[in-house]
Amino acid sequence: MTSATPVTGTGGGSRIDAMLARARARLRRVDARRAAAEVERGAVLVDIRPAAQRAEEGEIPGALVIERNVLEWRLDPTSDARLPVATGDDLRVIIICSEGYTSSLAAASLQELGLRNATDVIDGYHAWRRAGLPTTSTAAAAAPAVPSGQRLPQSRLAQSDDSASGFAHNRPG
Repeated sequence: MTSATPVTGTGGGSRIDAMLARARARLRRVDARRAAAEVERGAVLVDIRPAAQRAEEGEIPGALVIERNVLEWRLDPTSDARLPVATGDDLRVIIICSEGYTSSLAAASLQELGLRNATDVIDGYHAWRRAGLPTTSTAAAAAPAVPSGQRLPQSRLAQSDDSASGFAHNRPG
């Protein structure tokens, strides 16, 4: 058995920090209020938080829920697994996650796919809620946290986009 040599990032930062910086350098990120205004004008707000996180934090009425693991397949206008909203490369897609990190990487990935108007919400769902924008609480968000080591009852787990859209959960494309 061999031991792995520790890997460090360049310049003192981690690789993921550098990757995030590159992603954000090409995005025109928006704050929560601007995102809401753009949605009013036809942009598509896509919530990529996992079901358990949405159940814990709450949801955004009208947001299209597409979990991160299938995002590109659902929004690629050339994919057989695309959603009806994926009509072309000019679609304005605004990605939201919990704190605005994963959403930056996801929006950059959509840009690489050809969706040139993809971006994300600065500080994510937390900023959306702080701004007083519409959210819905779920039973899990209103209930006390489940002690460590215990499982959530099935009734407190939100559905993923896959079960709602008829796609098999493990089928990315």
